[in-house]
Amino acid sequence: MKLSRVAIGAAACVMAAGSFSVFAQSPVELAAASGAPEAPAGWTAPRTEWGDPDLRGTWPLDAVGRTPTERPANLGDKAYLTDEEYQAAIAQAENTAQNYDREDEAGTIGSGHWFEWGRPLKQTSLIMEPANGRIPPLTAQGEKLSSEMRSSWNVQQFDRIGDFNSLDRCISRGLPSSMTPFPYNNGIQIFQSPGYVVLRLEIVHETRIIPLDGRPGLPATMRNYLGESRGHWEGETLVIETTNLTGDTPMNIVGPGNKPIPTSPEQKVTERLTPVGPNTILYEARVEDPVVLTAPFTLRFPWTRDETYKLFEYACHEGNTVVPNYIKTTSPRFVGKLENPSDPAEWVRDTVQR
Repeated sequence: MKLSRVAIGAAACVMAAGSFSVFAQSPVELAAASGAPEAPAGWTAPRTEWGDPDLRGTWPLDAVGRTPTERPANLGDKAYLTDEEYQAAIAQAENTAQNYDREDEAGTIGSGHWFEWGRPLKQTSLIMEPANGRIPPLTAQGEKLSSEMRSSWNVQQFDRIGDFNSLDRCISRGLPSSMTPFPYNNGIQIFQSPGYVVLRLEIVHETRIIPLDGRPGLPATMRNYLGESRGHWEGETLVIETTNLTGDTPMNIVGPGNKPIPTSPEQKVTERLTPVGPNTILYEARVEDPVVLTAPFTLRFPWTRDETYKLFEYACHEGNTVVPNYIKTTSPRFVGKLENPSDPAEWVRDTVQR
């Protein structure tokens, strides 16, 4: 499927429905529209030795690292860049990728050494539903929870462990954040065995073990940071349904200028992984949380296989010293008031009422 034919198909959707709808396109067409390479004529998805579609390999998310999760508001419902805009975005990404060499020549170390900059997609955001490519408005309860969220990005004085979010504490990015690009440690590996698919995540060194045998879910009282996942095949598509999340992780990557979006224990994430080429998977995640969101949203973007990518240990903050150091050096109950602020019984104790 050539991009020009995809564009024609999209235009036909506009004329027929009055607005662009990606649902009128197949996974192959959607991946091509995003800039993924075309599969060879006659290509079919390979199978494992036991007959399941073969998704095994390394699929680092830095391949889409220059495409924002949320679409810039000024782009409105514009889902894709023009050919000219796409080439300009690629050129800008290639120029940014030279920062490592520039820093080497200057004898400095900065984000050029630290960040995996990646490349842009032709789509303007990773969120493709709703039409504006943005997280829907929050419910009243969602707004309240958002205003209470605390992390190293929006707090100057740290009084307790709860002032750090789950990523600050190197516990988990949660869902769907774990399945979107980060400035570094973007590796995802897929392993398969009869009855199981395993997703190994480089950041926070988490592993999602997904049974495919139709077993019932865990009781609602048993919850995990990455939830409880159950998978099944629909043709060549792996469908993963995840519930039993904790509500203790951010829904988005919290950083400068990002409004923190909370999650609740009612959150549900439904993912679809469809092989569309020898080295391409179309990934989709529908995120529902009736406590936090007024409507669901859907992430959709291609993954690219890269077996040259190597996953590294995610040591985070060695010795787990960052959290106590922030508390002991910023909280009035510690600064100049305790003879032994290093005593864990002191800095772990939660004396702050919220």
